[in-house]
Amino acid sequence: MRVLLVNRYFHPDHSATSQIASDLAFHLAARGHEVTAVTSRQRYDDARAGLASRESVQGVRIVRVWSTRFGRGGLAGRALDYLTFYASAFFAMLRSRDAIIIAMTDPPLLSVVAALAGRRVVNWVQDLFPEVAEALGIRAPRVLRRLRDWSLRRARTNVVLGDLMAARVPNAVVIHNWADAALAPIVHDDARFSVGYSGNLGRAHEFDTMLAAARMLPDVQFVFTGGGAQLDAVKRAAGANVTFRGYAPREELSASLSSVDAHLVSLQPSLEGLIVPSKFYGILAVARPVLFIGARDGELARIIDAHRCGFVVAPGDAEGLARAIRTLAADPEAAAEMGRRGRELYLARFAPEHAFAAWERVLEAVA
Repeated sequence: MRVLLVNRYFHPDHSATSQIASDLAFHLAARGHEVTAVTSRQRYDDARAGLASRESVQGVRIVRVWSTRFGRGGLAGRALDYLTFYASAFFAMLRSRDAIIIAMTDPPLLSVVAALAGRRVVNWVQDLFPEVAEALGIRAPRVLRRLRDWSLRRARTNVVLGDLMAARVPNAVVIHNWADAALAPIVHDDARFSVGYSGNLGRAHEFDTMLAAARMLPDVQFVFTGGGAQLDAVKRAAGANVTFRGYAPREELSASLSSVDAHLVSLQPSLEGLIVPSKFYGILAVARPVLFIGARDGELARIIDAHRCGFVVAPGDAEGLARAIRTLAADPEAAAEMGRRGRELYLARFAPEHAFAAWERVLEAVA
């Protein structure tokens, strides 16, 4: 098969969509398919990165098209980055319109550009725009949703991340995201109980509950690893028992995720069915309990409750979160058992080979 995968970030960028896009592209190339990745010359945290416009990595032809490089700092600059990437990606897709086009959702509404340029389009829906923007208080013209809906109806298939998202999207197939195949638990011997948050500190996530619980638990160490729009605000509100680290390189991710005893995941309840936090899969992979702050009936909450691999806490319930952390700290064996159940679930349902096999079935049906 000829496959053209389009996303604004790709290898060697460290962002979540880049990593899973790269994983899938490299897997398909290793299976003998002709794979091209159309991407930008930016990195997620470095708009001025000097990435080559053309190169081949692990059998994947990478085409980095031109766009402006204002980065994520300002709304107007980001919008111009999106518009110029749309234009460049459109012509790249038009030149390969006989390929199967996998269009991701960075930038938003990339499905519309793919629908205009390609004949066989599979949308890989990481989040639903403009619903995400509206849930965060940003008004969007109705025409954007109509265009998006039109593009989803035109696609051969829309791959989504969970059942709640599938209920909102036509012609949907659920394929969960995954974590790095090399991720594995590493024992750490720090006597002080520690709780981690790893990844993007974005507007979709709620941090007040975490920080309030941290203030109630001065003997527990909280470690935030990553960055994002809310990083500075979280730093200002953090107490003495909260430390911060930059993003961990992918080859050090097992050690980074295993360096704490439990992990926090959060999602604003208004975003259920619109986003599924990818950090969840890495936590399962390293056999650590999940402390999820979000809707009790949400996508991840259902999985956590069904498989008893962590706790679910409502946003604002700092006392409930502190109580869950105390429970884990007081019973290390029970905490370890939660982690083991999470690891077993990961291997049975969410390891990369399951997603790759499902993706090949989707693409073969389209072909």
